[in-house]
Amino acid sequence: MSSPQRARAQASAITAGKTAPETSASPTSQLRELFDGPRLSPGHRRIAQYLIEHITEAAFLSITDLAERVGVSQPSVTRFAAAVGFSGYPALREKLQSIALGTLGSPSTPAEHRSNELQAAVDAEIENLENLRRDFADPDEVIRVGRALSESTPLTVMGLRISGSLAEYFAYGARRIHPDVRLVTRGGSVAYDALLQSREAGGTWLLAFGMPRHAQESLTAVRVARSAGLKVALITDLGLGPLADEADVVFATGTGSRLVFDSYAAPGLMAAALLQAMTDADPERTQARLEEYEQIADQHQFFVKD
Repeated sequence: MSSPQRARAQASAITAGKTAPETSASPTSQLRELFDGPRLSPGHRRIAQYLIEHITEAAFLSITDLAERVGVSQPSVTRFAAAVGFSGYPALREKLQSIALGTLGSPSTPAEHRSNELQAAVDAEIENLENLRRDFADPDEVIRVGRALSESTPLTVMGLRISGSLAEYFAYGARRIHPDVRLVTRGGSVAYDALLQSREAGGTWLLAFGMPRHAQESLTAVRVARSAGLKVALITDLGLGPLADEADVVFATGTGSRLVFDSYAAPGLMAAALLQAMTDADPERTQARLEEYEQIADQHQFFVKD
């Protein structure tokens, strides 16, 4: 947790400047750019999500095979191709193949330069972070949402099942700079009570984390929040699907899926960026609360002296 001095040094870190967007986007980033623009139907979103998750294989499927894998009709695939700007499925597949071929390593790479399973997992997370870095070339949305979260009193943070650890991280940091942060890590009626009470107390926003596999109880809780009048900012792995459809703002960041259990380097950094935006939104409150916390921490010896 930042000391008051460090907080001062980092003030306005997000707003200090903007850089031009970078080129040479990763395959995932290219596909997101290709599919995020058009307004897609639920069936088309299923196709897009499948292509994003299985690009190296799906790019070489026939229209019949792709429709069967996704569980849609062949005409739906044709209409999807048109919706994202292609003359038909053959033209879309040609584009997908050019993207997919960029993901394949060269077979001539010497064995000593090939990565093992753990290194490949790290490489995948580096790619996720590079995608996030490109997204941060224009930080306006992060700044806007960070300000809105800062102004929501109380502010509710929710993460169910595997997403709970990310929600706990965010809530721990947010409590240092915000007067009323409420953490929800249990679903069902417990979550509904917390969300309804937050709205009744004057809260305006819910920050939700939705990592795969996306829990049905998370979807239901987000719908409860929306029906109660809360706006929802969602940090998740893809900007497509039922959970994203229910949110007012979606921050899509890739998760590491090369190991048995997913890793969350990019979502964790996304959470830290929103915390930074909250500190920048009200620097005087941030400074006062951090100084007060440091006094309490020293008084009660919360931390080991270096």
